[in-house]
Amino acid sequence: MVPESVSLVRELRPDEGLGEGIDRLAALVHHAYLYWDEGQRTIALSPAELEAMLSTDFLTMPRSARPEPAFYAELPLRRVWAEVVEGQPPEPLDGCFVHHSERTGNLRVLGVFGMHPERSGFSVAEVEGPRVTRLQRADGTALFSPILPGGSLARLFSVAGGEELLELGWRIELGAEAAELGAHGSLSGRIAPGQES
Repeated sequence: MVPESVSLVRELRPDEGLGEGIDRLAALVHHAYLYWDEGQRTIALSPAELEAMLSTDFLTMPRSARPEPAFYAELPLRRVWAEVVEGQPPEPLDGCFVHHSERTGNLRVLGVFGMHPERSGFSVAEVEGPRVTRLQRADGTALFSPILPGGSLARLFSVAGGEELLELGWRIELGAEAAELGAHGSLSGRIAPGQES
């Protein structure tokens, strides 16, 4: 926490303070710095690319290149939803900062939820860790399947908890790596389930 970072956190916090929310604000500032330091690399996923990444037969490609340390993934509007604050209505996931630590091999994912022109802020949730093998929901439904009523008909997805947000980050990172190998930044046509890299 260098003086400039402390000053920025103080400047961004609301007048009434944050309490326990200071950790989330500090995480946002750190991810934003890493994103800036790595050249502000942004990946915009199309609806088809998102569906491929969240499908049950998503192809896990072996790592063959050095992963990008930090980037921001922009998701299609209002396609992925999550209950960010327990007991509050679900919010759409607008995108996430993804940071791959070379030191630990872990992934840090900061989800940005509920951005709206009429809202004065947004929600964030951060998770960190290695990729979990054989991740399953307790109720037996498929990962990322919709929890919202009518979600299947509307072709929506849901992130149910931190482990699914982390898995989403891993899938985006793997898809971005495949694009770097094949199309230099374009994800189109590079992450279809079962496709060879």
